[in-house]
Amino acid sequence: MISRDRSPRIISASDPEALAAAVTVLRARGLVALPTETVYGLACALDALALDRLLEAKRRHRAKGITLLVDTLDQAAPFAVMPAAARALEDRFWPGPLTVVLAVRPGAVLPDGVTGGTGAVGIRVPDHPVPRGVARELGPLPTTSANLSGQPDALSAADVVAAMGGSVDLVVDGGSSPGGVPSTVVSLSGQGELRLLRPGALPYPLVVEAVVAALGASAARLHQAG
Repeated sequence: MISRDRSPRIISASDPEALAAAVTVLRARGLVALPTETVYGLACALDALALDRLLEAKRRHRAKGITLLVDTLDQAAPFAVMPAAARALEDRFWPGPLTVVLAVRPGAVLPDGVTGGTGAVGIRVPDHPVPRGVARELGPLPTTSANLSGQPDALSAADVVAAMGGSVDLVVDGGSSPGGVPSTVVSLSGQGELRLLRPGALPYPLVVEAVVAALGASAARLHQAG
């Protein structure tokens, strides 16, 4: 088990060394808490052992999977199927508080800790320079909310320390989260079928509107059927 008796290192997001410090910890399979425009996230490298540590610290069931934060949707293209609707949502809402669950590309391999064994993966481009900067340097970043499963979201560095303690190696302190509400999560199939998985910061009707505008009436029928 991971000890929670020690205190994590805390570095200000405004520190010029913050991104480099986060990347160094992540490359060593450590855990880093990062600010986003919604709530604080707990991140690790895209590595099976690092993911095991994240899931243990979070006390999260493996079957739930972990969202990947990326700098651009192109970072997800090697392992996720990209229907036209995904690009439409990128153009309209990213960076921003929308997570899109896409099918894993045939032949691509992602750890079960990311997919939950479902054959699908959640992708988000956050509207915050810290996670995007880390993802730009390190690649897609498995990230979940920086709290124990079932507990309130962390809205500040102090919240992260209170909730996670020494389970986290580094906290990048970006002040209070401006949003305070998790991202909206939708599932998008290769045929453009849209389904709401979790309400959140972005109103779902706006997401439907963007898909319909991109794909036409067939997308609306698929949405209604789903």
